[in-house]
Amino acid sequence: MDDNRTHFEVFARRSGGSGLNLEFATEDRERALETAEELLEGGRFTSVRVTKETLDPETGEFNSVTIMTKGVPEKAKSKADVMEQAPLCTGAADLYTVHARERIGRLLQDWLNRQRATPFELLHRPDLIEKLEASGVELQHAVQKLAVPEAQATGVSVHEIIRRFQGLIQRAIDRVVNDARKGRFPKLTPTDFAAACERLSDEPERFYLLGGGVAAYLGGAKDWSEKVSRLLDLADAAPTRGSARYLALNVIEQPLGEILRSRVGLGELLGADLDFGASLGALTRLSASETLEAVAQADANVARLIPPLTGAAERLGRWLTGSNFEGVRSALNQRILHELGARRRLRPSDARGEIEILRALAMALTAAAGRLIPLDDVREAFVERSKMLVASEFVDAYLRQTRSAVQEALDLIWLLENVTGGANKRQAIRWLLATVTSLRLEGETVSNPASSPGACLLHIAEIYRETARAGGDVAGTSEVLQRLADLGGRIEAENKIVSLLAKSSAPPMQRLVALLKMATGETAPPGPAAERARTWALKLASAPEVRAKLSDESEVMRRLRQLVGPLAPAA
Repeated sequence: MDDNRTHFEVFARRSGGSGLNLEFATEDRERALETAEELLEGGRFTSVRVTKETLDPETGEFNSVTIMTKGVPEKAKSKADVMEQAPLCTGAADLYTVHARERIGRLLQDWLNRQRATPFELLHRPDLIEKLEASGVELQHAVQKLAVPEAQATGVSVHEIIRRFQGLIQRAIDRVVNDARKGRFPKLTPTDFAAACERLSDEPERFYLLGGGVAAYLGGAKDWSEKVSRLLDLADAAPTRGSARYLALNVIEQPLGEILRSRVGLGELLGADLDFGASLGALTRLSASETLEAVAQADANVARLIPPLTGAAERLGRWLTGSNFEGVRSALNQRILHELGARRRLRPSDARGEIEILRALAMALTAAAGRLIPLDDVREAFVERSKMLVASEFVDAYLRQTRSAVQEALDLIWLLENVTGGANKRQAIRWLLATVTSLRLEGETVSNPASSPGACLLHIAEIYRETARAGGDVAGTSEVLQRLADLGGRIEAENKIVSLLAKSSAPPMQRLVALLKMATGETAPPGPAAERARTWALKLASAPEVRAKLSDESEVMRRLRQLVGPLAPAA
């Protein structure tokens, strides 16, 4: 396939009856389909469409074929709705707004990645503009991709929209080329950056002019990491206060944010060898390094699972700890939450590792929640991610490794503990119930000649305690606990564990301690087995030879006091 002649476009419709707008373009078919699914699942869009665009070399036009349509069909628009639509851009300055730069980045993503450049640089560097114009169809097709949905939304002909955009683009190109030729853009190095900011701080076009100087300085970088380093060199050299500092950091933040929004740029900065979970961890460390460091000191697993930052990324993390570049931090946080909601495995080949990294991310992001990353948004993101953990596909992968039914139950309890959201916890309880009611668990514990009855009863007691702790008041938990209580009762009754223990030849105090452990839920689950142990324990404790020694046994007295009332479930 000729990459210059075929690409894929993703259109999406927001809620409220808006038209389909181009949101993404790429030469990778799978990436286009994946992006469409992510947009639809994110909740901000009601429908998506993916088209395959193939250039006809004879006519110079693109032939479009729809390869996927999903979501709510478009509603018919009234004439008033059409008339209210405004053009995307009306003047050259409009191309420099945040939204315009984002749209340029999506339309020309593949070309910009090949140039290792950002939309900010394209809008300020004559050399990049000349390369784009010389590329042939890249710019022409970008205009067409904008014009078609714009024409559908406004009722103006595609030809007229293209003519308007071409005029707008040409004016913007002429402006940049002429200003560069006249030397209006400052030639910057960290040494003279502060002086340039002071000099330009009163200029009407100060952001545009300083942007031209910053873009030229970035042009000498060989990769994305060096671009970030150069931007931070300028930030270190920025004026310390006043409007000049505001100007400096505002301009630096624009290309910095675009690099961090780019998958290619961010991947190179953080490390291309990271899997999806580690990449999200590194992003979290980047946006909240101080908070994550504190969490890592309290929990060794967080320190182990969240990769450290190195080089330019570590340096950027230090910059993002203060009040500077809050727009960048906010964008990073939103990206983290969006990626959590995407249906991609964090650890594709390690289901248990996926739960571990998700737990570490939950601790870090919850601790970092605040003004820039609302706690409610964090919770919502983890509820969405938890849906994947209780889906049959993930649970099958999680339980694929051979294990006993007892260990499977404990692993499912750990899954229950690490998912959030009422519906997700109820689904996790259903998976656990399927295991504790299985013939396999019964065979391993009730009628297994290879294991001692006492050990089997101990395992059931452990499952009971962990279920009660992790399940709490989640619907279905009581059914699981009742099943475990009945199972424990059967194991004890069929093997007469309590009776044999109470009548054994062991010293009375030793027998009493063993019975109390069963009665209080330590070595037997609350229920029939624990009740029988309670009855025998109280009978044994009333014996004169035992009562005489009780005052010297504080732990035994503590357990006895637990049995004064009805036996409570183990915590």
